[in-house]
Amino acid sequence: SGARSILEIPQLDRAGPDLHIEFAPGPAELAQHLPGTDILLGWNFRGCPLADNWHAADSLKWIHWCGAGVDGVLFAELIHSDVALTNARGIFDRAIAEYVLTLILAQAKHLPLTVEQQQRRYWKHRVTGQITGTKAIVFGVGSIGQEIAALLQAVGVEVTGVARTARDTPTVFGKVSSADDAIRLIRDADWVVGCMPHTPATANLFNEPFFTAMKPSAFFINVGRGSAVDEAALLAALETQEIAGAALDVFQSEPLDKQHPLWGAPNLIVSPHMSGDYLGHEADLANQFLTNLQRFRAGLPLKNVVNKALGYVQAD
Repeated sequence: SGARSILEIPQLDRAGPDLHIEFAPGPAELAQHLPGTDILLGWNFRGCPLADNWHAADSLKWIHWCGAGVDGVLFAELIHSDVALTNARGIFDRAIAEYVLTLILAQAKHLPLTVEQQQRRYWKHRVTGQITGTKAIVFGVGSIGQEIAALLQAVGVEVTGVARTARDTPTVFGKVSSADDAIRLIRDADWVVGCMPHTPATANLFNEPFFTAMKPSAFFINVGRGSAVDEAALLAALETQEIAGAALDVFQSEPLDKQHPLWGAPNLIVSPHMSGDYLGHEADLANQFLTNLQRFRAGLPLKNVVNKALGYVQAD
């Protein structure tokens, strides 16, 4: 689904001659090819109208979605079906963690101001901060959150993890705090990072009371799902300098409308949902699918099985 030909998917020709492959770049092709299909590979996000054609999925057993978030493919009939859903958990972790670290370093070292002053040919010596000894709160403790935490800890940042429920984990976080305690936790944070999947509980989690609770020198980053941010509340927090700045890689509606006020928000970095994509990621996505395909054919348990009721892969 979403691919026009085998040329778009590296190494798919390794799937074997006994696998009959059809391509569905749009709704018409999807409706045509779903009957009799056992496996659906959601290759990209050019629209996946699976819900509209679910009645045609008469033999579907497994969907592999080439993204970390699966909210774009989940709907009630799929959730309650026996069709397995897997995702690309693990592929984008390091790239997103590096992107978050880049944003934090850029903020601490005043990089946007340096570029702006260079463009004005304005020379003014400044003293900037260090991130060693600062505190970060990471909302979302899955594989992406764990990689972000590990990278930040490696450069001396103190990291606290926040999840749906508080618990002790064997991960880099150790003890994880509950999202119910979010307001108290963020009061002393220098960096607040969102990397949660989309669920009903995370919708507009980052809202006006949340931004009000952050200290004025804090910086907010969201690389998870745009639905988690009340964009009007964030815009107000930036305009009134309730927080020092923010960076958004995901939005309530994408692509971000050219007239959207976030484009002109003070001290906001806008990026086009790109934090996880890196040179060569397509080949890694294809290899992950092919490895799972081997397991499927051998009758072995699939990797990265999504708990469809929760909307994400639970820890192994």
